[in-house]
Amino acid sequence: MKRTTHIWAAPLLASLLLLGGCGLFGRDEAVKEIDPPQETSYVKDGQALQEATESQKEGKEKAKAAETVKRELYLIDKNGFVVPQTVELPKTQAVAKQVLEYLVEDGPVSEMLPNGFRAVIPAGTTVLGTKLEKDGTLIADFSPEFKNYKPEDEKRILQSITWTLTQFDNIKRVKIRINGYDQNVMPVNKTPIQDGVSRADGINMEANGVPDITNTHPVTVYFVAQQGNSTYYVPVTRRVSNKEKDDIAAAVNELIQGPEQGSGLVGVFQPDAKLVDAPKYEDGKVTLNFNEGIYGSNKKNVISDVVLNSLVLSLTEQKGVESVAITVNGKANLVTEDGKPLTKPVARPQNVNTGTF
Repeated sequence: MKRTTHIWAAPLLASLLLLGGCGLFGRDEAVKEIDPPQETSYVKDGQALQEATESQKEGKEKAKAAETVKRELYLIDKNGFVVPQTVELPKTQAVAKQVLEYLVEDGPVSEMLPNGFRAVIPAGTTVLGTKLEKDGTLIADFSPEFKNYKPEDEKRILQSITWTLTQFDNIKRVKIRINGYDQNVMPVNKTPIQDGVSRADGINMEANGVPDITNTHPVTVYFVAQQGNSTYYVPVTRRVSNKEKDDIAAAVNELIQGPEQGSGLVGVFQPDAKLVDAPKYEDGKVTLNFNEGIYGSNKKNVISDVVLNSLVLSLTEQKGVESVAITVNGKANLVTEDGKPLTKPVARPQNVNTGTF
């Protein structure tokens, strides 16, 4: 397997470092329930004309915000990767059915697709219904048009549906029905579904160059891609040897090695970056102790936003990991690109890839 361990071409790297912290992560509360709470905003009266105009504008923005909610839709980018994009959707009680409808080509998502992205479920498909079972399995029932996709899109469709639905905490895995009939395999290339698909089955799988897949296990990491002047984060599942017992260290090493050559993804770590000690885990927090290669610029103690975000996204994909703390040679003296001390552990952002292109 050929991998581009580091792409440090000056113009591209400069743009990544400048854009890494701009509008990519939202800060709203995470979606924890399948029935989101309703909110209402009001505009106060009796103000001066200018103040009233400003208040009305603000009131309209609050009202709009009260009527919508941020959701992650897993769409296909120009490189063929399944990528989360955070969009504003109308509030509804039937959120599982709604996000599926927004994955249909030529459907309501058409007006909000970022440049270079496309929806995944075949045009004309109707979401007939969804059913959440007690064990956290969501059954999604589609019309027969669901079968009308290209063979090369089959795994992308399954991954998109699975990862979009499992953004909700009470949905653990996904089963597919077509016109009311359970599907043990996908209809075109016969990808197994059986008892359901979960995030543990991976996304954007890389298996090239793995001689014995039976002696490996999956680890998901987030690399960086670029669309125009913006960057976004792409989850990729790799196979690592079963001899590797520490998946946190394995994920860090995969990030440092970088993406596959020709994939369209970008490596953002310095070539000499490495862990000085084994990662430490305690009560949901992982502490990583790097050498000075973790610095993202010539400025001492500065870690780039894209490096930090890639680490946090990748490690919080692992069960039980809630936040990441970073030290350099045992000292917690790192600062972010905007000069803020990185003194506290960093939690996973509530929304990923919120920028518009």
